[in-house]
Order: sequence, then C-alpha cells, then structure tokens
Amino acid sequence: MKNKIKQFFYRTVVQPLLNFLKQGLTPEKLTLCIALGVTLGTFPVLGSTTLLCTAVAFALRLNMPAILLVNYFAYPLQLLLFIPFIRAGEYLFHQTPVPLDLAQIFSMLQTDMFGTIKSLWWTNMRAIVAWFFFALPTGIALFYTLTPVFSRFVANNENK
Repeated sequence: MKNKIKQFFYRTVVQPLLNFLKQGLTPEKLTLCIALGVTLGTFPVLGSTTLLCTAVAFALRLNMPAILLVNYFAYPLQLLLFIPFIRAGEYLFHQTPVPLDLAQIFSMLQTDMFGTIKSLWWTNMRAIVAWFFFALPTGIALFYTLTPVFSRFVANNENK
C-alpha cells in the first residue's frame, strides 16, 4: 500500500513537474510555481485558491499547468489547516473562539442570521491574517529549498 501511494505521488506530481523542466521551464520558475501553488493552495477561503493561482500565474507569467497542479495537490492541506488558521486568527486578535460545530452554527443562524454571518466573516478575515504569517516564510523556504534541487536535475539532464 505504501509503495502504491509513493508510485501514485511520483507519477502524478513529481514526474509532471520534472517534465516541465525537460520542456524548458527554468528551475526558478518551477520552484516559484510550487512555492506559490502550495502557499496559495492553503488560503483559508474555500473555493478561492484556483482563482488566486490563476491570477498570480497571469500576473507573474508563470506556467499555469504547473501552479495549478501543485494547487490541486495542496487542497487536502488547505482543509487540514483551515481550522488551525481560524484558531490562530482568534488567538492573534484575542477573540473568543467561534463554535465550529454545525449544529451550533445552524442554531446561531436561526437566532441571528446577519449577526452570525458577520461573525463568521470576521473569523475568516482573522484566519487570512494568520495565513499571511504562515504563507510568507513557507513560500520563501520552499523556493530556496527546491531551486537547488531542480537546478541539479537540469544540470544532470544536460550532461546526458
């Protein structure tokens, strides 16, 4: 089972990324796609990451398939980090934690729909601020860690 997961990851993520290098994408552009795909892929607004990655790819003239591939594989990470970003935002702004139980949220919506929507909106805004503190160092670390790896790959393939 572990070997199949490893093969799946290599076949669907690693090999396509290496193929971008073989097609002429520079290691720096590829690592920028990866760094931005991962960091934007964890943005704590569900359903927004594809638009963010697309806009950034256009603005920076990045390889759209590369950044979107990484973004799609970062989606589980977005779900995993969604509540921690909410809690981190509440901690940063010294806010009382909002209940994240669906039954409580529905009850709050029935009692005060606009107040609940406002509260959840501000909770999400605080989560975005917490995400900024995570995204910048993560993106920089990914970029400077992966650039030499992909540069070495390109150098090894040029020698063949």
